[in-house]
Amino acid sequence: MSNEVLVLLALSVFVIAGLYSSVGHAGASGYIAILTLFSVAPADIKPIALALNILVASIGTWQFWRAGYFSWPVFWPFAVLSVPLAFLGGYVNLPTHAFKILVGCILLLSAAQLLIRPPAEREPVPPSKPVAIGVGAGLGLLAGLTGTGGGIFLTPLLIFKRWARTTTASAVSAPFILLNSASGLLGNVSATNVFPRFAGALVAAAAIGGTIGSQIGSRHLAPSAIKRLLAVVLIIAGLKLIFA
Repeated sequence: MSNEVLVLLALSVFVIAGLYSSVGHAGASGYIAILTLFSVAPADIKPIALALNILVASIGTWQFWRAGYFSWPVFWPFAVLSVPLAFLGGYVNLPTHAFKILVGCILLLSAAQLLIRPPAEREPVPPSKPVAIGVGAGLGLLAGLTGTGGGIFLTPLLIFKRWARTTTASAVSAPFILLNSASGLLGNVSATNVFPRFAGALVAAAAIGGTIGSQIGSRHLAPSAIKRLLAVVLIIAGLKLIFA
């Protein structure tokens, strides 16, 4: 990869990290789209995206926790089984094109709902523990299979089902992404023994973008603005899954 291409790729990662981190996400679906556009080898894309996810999700977790939005009672039931199943999804490499098209369409419909008729902020009613644990397990497997951290699915679900306020949904999604990305990366590297050497520049770009975006999202954005930005993120992720 030439230096010029690497600089353009790093700038793209910076933008994606800033946008996604503002809503508590880490950007894996965006990174995958950008890496594919720059013709990075398919075997390198998934581990790079997950590694960048780990970094940006770590920053987002800290920023949203510091702002006081994180809720342990909402978080742990979704996370407890998602981690081992994210490892399984990261380890298994299946031909999932039709599956990704279906998931991408769901994300686009969610984005349209957020833009046309965003859910009103009401007193949240968390799901029962068995429901949350089961949903988290499914999202963890989905995260591993798609090479994401699962927050792209968890955040809109928490908002649409009114299981959490918008800011809490973002704050819970960041550590959910962190754990699932780490588990998925471990599963992927265990299966492939591949991790690209040129990822250092991308890590630096993601760190800067993630710091700026999560600071803005956790401190300066109203719930309505977060919903609109989340819709943009869902559109990017949905189109990536459909056309990648």
